Amino acid sequence: MRPTGTTPGSDTASTRAGTGRRRLPWAMIGLWIVVLAVSAVFAGKLDGVKHDDAVDYLPASAQSTQVAKIQKDMSGGSATDMVLVYDRAGGLTAADRAAADRQTAALEKAYPLAGAKPAAVASKDGRTLIVPVSVAESAGKPEDVVKAVRDRLAADRPAGLTIDVGGPGAAQGDAKEVFASIDGTLLMSTAGIVALLLILTYRSPFLWLVPLAVVGVAAGTAMALVYGMVRVFGLTVSDMSSSVMTVLIFGAGTDYALLLISRYRDELRRVPEPYEAMRAALRGVGPAVLTSAATVVAGLLCLLAADLNSSRGLGPVGAIGIVCSLAAMTTLLPAVLVLLGRRVFWPLIPAHGSESRAGRGVYRRIGAFVVRRPVAVLAASAVAVGALALGIGNLPGALHQDDTFTSTPESVTADHILHRAFPERSTQAIVIAVPTARADAAQVAVSSTRGVAGAAAGRSGGGWTEISAYPAAAPDTAAEKDTIKRLRVVTAPDHGLVGGASAQRIDTADTSSRDSRLVIPLVLAAVFLLLAALLRSLVAPLLLTAAMVGVWAAALGIGGLIFGPVLGFHGIDPGLPLLSFVFLVALGVDYGIFLMHRMREEARAGAGPRRSTVAALESTGGVIASAGIVLAATFTVLASLPLVMMVEMGLVIALGVLLDTFVVRTFLVPAATTLLGERVWYPGSPGPATPTPQEGTPAPAAVGAA
Repeated sequence: MRPTGTTPGSDTASTRAGTGRRRLPWAMIGLWIVVLAVSAVFAGKLDGVKHDDAVDYLPASAQSTQVAKIQKDMSGGSATDMVLVYDRAGGLTAADRAAADRQTAALEKAYPLAGAKPAAVASKDGRTLIVPVSVAESAGKPEDVVKAVRDRLAADRPAGLTIDVGGPGAAQGDAKEVFASIDGTLLMSTAGIVALLLILTYRSPFLWLVPLAVVGVAAGTAMALVYGMVRVFGLTVSDMSSSVMTVLIFGAGTDYALLLISRYRDELRRVPEPYEAMRAALRGVGPAVLTSAATVVAGLLCLLAADLNSSRGLGPVGAIGIVCSLAAMTTLLPAVLVLLGRRVFWPLIPAHGSESRAGRGVYRRIGAFVVRRPVAVLAASAVAVGALALGIGNLPGALHQDDTFTSTPESVTADHILHRAFPERSTQAIVIAVPTARADAAQVAVSSTRGVAGAAAGRSGGGWTEISAYPAAAPDTAAEKDTIKRLRVVTAPDHGLVGGASAQRIDTADTSSRDSRLVIPLVLAAVFLLLAALLRSLVAPLLLTAAMVGVWAAALGIGGLIFGPVLGFHGIDPGLPLLSFVFLVALGVDYGIFLMHRMREEARAGAGPRRSTVAALESTGGVIASAGIVLAATFTVLASLPLVMMVEMGLVIALGVLLDTFVVRTFLVPAATTLLGERVWYPGSPGPATPTPQEGTPAPAAVGAA
């Protein structure tokens, strides 16, 4: 006899639904196993297609970039320009000079040279001797050539004589050596920090392994996809963009996992079946997580409008990382959690019918305080953010070549000796490329230019000729910059192009400034439109974007207070303002999305402005705090790298995320929404009140419920 209330075929339909629920997670895991197997074949090949040549970082349209490309096409290709520096405190001996001659002759035989024949130049005090050497590209990678040259010199060094290898080629080789050790260190450090924070967050011996493993799958998939983009579309990937992608995947992926797992745990208390609980959790966090990922991707893709190659190349690489994180966290992670069931939360298993502890902690009290004194809270928060932003005026100037590393590699030591030994002129050439037919006239014009101590013609090829000009001023000084500007004016009639290491830094700084003026408005527009689409409001998106601009300014201001006075940095990378803006606005606005989306859900359910603010803050406060700490910690890993550029970017973004998490999202935004009331949803409204669900029907989910 069929039970009352059933219809023919209902048992069969129920059985089929149950079978589908069991099969879908397994099918999803099987699909990701295939993806992982394919990715494993190609992910390891990414290192082999990375490029860290000068043109991969320089402005695409700048004269210095064009000179670098012309040199690459000449006989021998791009040169590894080095300066052999011989120094003895008591003055050079005859044996020292003989060793320099012997070693220079050996290098001429061992390597194909580019440019003029190496000629020794002695300092006036007789203590230092330098030999400029340009090794052709055909000799090998800069880092390999520099290392081999240093080994040769060390093997034949008279006692008491200091021999260092400096110059642009040596600096590039030192940077490449540093980057070569970054990937493994960065990956292990990031994974270790994320694992520790997940253990502290979940207080479970098992649960932390699940999101960490899924993040690892996303990272491997992203590396494989980036490798494919290199092969198919010629995408340029540098060690810097690859490192940032790794941090993005771990940071953003873990944030998505925290939000999903937090909501899933809450749904398990309400729904008996893990499958249905996960469906409800995905419905709840889905719109916010999708919009969050979309804002990051949109912000990164805005970098494609930049003229600086290093910034433009970072855009698609980072976007691929975010897309892979989103895909893994919304498909693979739910499948694994459903199959593991409630026991994955052991020992704090969320029992069906138990009450959530959300709302009983500090964020409920903070919310109540904010809505009682919104004017005072808003004023105090705004003043704090504004005061920190004043530190921008204390930021150091542009980063010089000698200040690139946090430690002192040999190339920097050599440059310091050069500055001391030759204060009357630079030992770093300005390279001018002119059409060969105009080379003689151009050389005369260059030699007679004010600020030029000497000039000599070098290689010719492809219709172009090199002219090396040595300025009287030291590198990275205002006088040298003026000389470069004069040379560009003087050589313009002969269609000359002025490049070299110093010109590259000038062009990079100028282009970074132009890129900021173009890309920053694009990022703001993209983020605003995405927020308006999600929140169906113009006021709320304006509030969130304005708050993030304030956070960015305050984070740079904190940098101004610690970079020079505390860390001893003598400059900032020209790309720091733009890249930190993109990451802080695109990533930081995520937390605004989670908070405002929950406020909107509460308002739709009939709660007033004050009540919806308190409910949203108490529900999302804990998970946003955890996500912010994880994201800040992952970017802090960059500060452990021996490059000033990476340290500065990691610290600014980490400090900005923490400021956003614990000041802006906790106090400033809730206070502002309390004062705005219903006007925060202008020109629309939160929408119709959510109907009470029928028994057995999952209730509409709210983002970030803890």
